[in-house]
Amino acid sequence: MNVRKFIAATARDALRKVKETLGPDAIILSNRGIPGGVEIMAVAARDMEMMVATPERPTPVRRPEVSAHRPEPPAVAPALPEAARPPVVAASPPTRFAASPPNAPSSVPARSAALAQRPQASDEARPEAGSAGKAEADVVPAAVVDEIRALRRIVEHHLAGFAYGDQARAEPVKTEMLRQMLDAGFSPQFARELLAGLPRELEASSALAWVKGSADQCMLTISSDTDVVDRGGVYALVGPTGVGKTTTTAKLAARCVLRHGARKLALVTTDGYRIGAHEQLRIYGRILGVPVHLARDAHDLRATLNDLQHTHMVLIDTMGMSQRDRMVSEQVAMFAQADVKSLLLLSATSRGDTLDDVVRAYAGLRLAGCILTKVDEAAGLASSLDVIIRHRLRMFYVSNGQRVPEDLHLPNRSYLLHRAFKDLPDGSPHHLDGAEPGLLMASAGAWAASAGGRCG
Repeated sequence: MNVRKFIAATARDALRKVKETLGPDAIILSNRGIPGGVEIMAVAARDMEMMVATPERPTPVRRPEVSAHRPEPPAVAPALPEAARPPVVAASPPTRFAASPPNAPSSVPARSAALAQRPQASDEARPEAGSAGKAEADVVPAAVVDEIRALRRIVEHHLAGFAYGDQARAEPVKTEMLRQMLDAGFSPQFARELLAGLPRELEASSALAWVKGSADQCMLTISSDTDVVDRGGVYALVGPTGVGKTTTTAKLAARCVLRHGARKLALVTTDGYRIGAHEQLRIYGRILGVPVHLARDAHDLRATLNDLQHTHMVLIDTMGMSQRDRMVSEQVAMFAQADVKSLLLLSATSRGDTLDDVVRAYAGLRLAGCILTKVDEAAGLASSLDVIIRHRLRMFYVSNGQRVPEDLHLPNRSYLLHRAFKDLPDGSPHHLDGAEPGLLMASAGAWAASAGGRCG
């Protein structure tokens, strides 16, 4: 195996030398820092097959020389398919031959018979050697490839630390902004995209203001001029269990009654599965003086909405279910047939990957936007805002408590971004230190990979 050593000032330069010399499929065996640079040991991918033991091949039979006064042995016919090959007859001892050709020694017939039989024996032995080699190739390379992949992952993490160190020295402000965004809870993808256009000449304080301004431009929200309570329409509040759909429905209903009166509003619930599930909404309806209707299926919903077509606003409270529940697709189909707009409720206390899963599950609905709930219970808002921005969801309201209707507000972008970019204290166990931001970026994707466009 031809192992090559590459020395360069930085890990990036060393990797470029490896790629130029051994090709893009080169295998990194080791790397270490040396005075003045980095040393990488690598081997070409084609040389890795030398690590696998090659099965021994049978030694070819050397054909004996035939003197001029001896007749040539009969030519061996080409091998026939196994089905058409005649049965092999073992060679007889020399004493079995009754006579020998004229002017020829008696040993020639035996030698010719042996020569005629040897190729057949070799042909029969070849499939066995080939099958043994194939079986060995099926087992050994798999283990070797797994070890190489594990080694490559280790090397990539080490190189990510080197690359992060190079990036920190070349662009310290950008690196500090990346650390702050990852500490706050933003995803590596969004941080990569947002920081792609950060001007290099900015200082730390100016850079943070630039990052917040860019995030503000990416957020989609409604204003007091576009409040759905004033515009009216039919809206269904959907989302997983425990996000506060019924309470938020009551808050919106109270907001509408205060502005337009109880006669302009109707409430509908589709939660007919749980015992007494719609009683809470009926209690809110009696307090507000608003009728509450129950729709058990798509037919009931269409009939109910047809009776309420002249109502200024209709709010539909739905049953809470896991985003992985098969009934989510039934709910999506029911609202699609009834031509209902949906508002997706997202809890600010959930992880970013969980919120991504929720958005994908309800993507089939006509999502008019989202409502961010439990803001008062969340330690940070970076994960939830990250998901809302990346999926291009318009934020309609923010809910920060249980009071009806006081704890429902139009989104205040400055406040939300201030909460999102709030730095963690130094003693927090979630604080990234040293080269950990670079390792986190390496596990989520290559640090140097350029993103498409900002804000998804």
